[in-house]
Amino acid sequence: MRVVIAEDSVLLREGLTRLLTDLGHDVVAGVGDAEALLKTVADLDAREELPDVVVADVRMPPTHTDEGVRAAVRLRKDYPGIGVLVLSQYVEEQYATELLAGSSRGVGYLLKDRVAEVREFVDAVVRVAQGGTALDPEVVAQLLGRSRKQDVLAGLTPREREVLGLMAEGRTNSAIARQLVVSDGAVEKHVSNIFQKLALSPSDGDHRRVLAVLTYLNS
Repeated sequence: MRVVIAEDSVLLREGLTRLLTDLGHDVVAGVGDAEALLKTVADLDAREELPDVVVADVRMPPTHTDEGVRAAVRLRKDYPGIGVLVLSQYVEEQYATELLAGSSRGVGYLLKDRVAEVREFVDAVVRVAQGGTALDPEVVAQLLGRSRKQDVLAGLTPREREVLGLMAEGRTNSAIARQLVVSDGAVEKHVSNIFQKLALSPSDGDHRRVLAVLTYLNS
């Protein structure tokens, strides 16, 4: 896959580049601020060489507040075919919610500590590049905690909430079954109940897995 990395820490940027390159992926650009990220993607678009995914830090120069996530939100709007995975030092609900609003395809939010778990990180980048979703378990836990106060998930059982959290991380039914040490059929039943209780009809297709998360994020 073709990747653009936006990270103001040179060491982390070079580390991510080396990691992905060693695994056979093509890092087409590495930049240190949000303005450079937007310009780089625009230049690649002009050459019809858009990347499959952008990996960007939430906070970048000049103010180190929300430049990175603002650029990520803009990229999702201007280039819906590009996957966007943002990295953050801490769980920041406002940024996570803003990034996840709208289309559910090709989006991820991971804590930087997750980069140390090489296999999980690379799997997340690939999943987002392919149009999937990758949410850090801690991000999911915090957002689920907030949503409970709004009674969005009041109708779900504790096990269904647990399954929903694992779904939001991008795990398949089989992976959820292994995590919870239950059968695939049991997970399928829980997922079906979640969709029904959150009023997600079969016409919503595969995106129901992400819409189940977005339902309470946008409530």
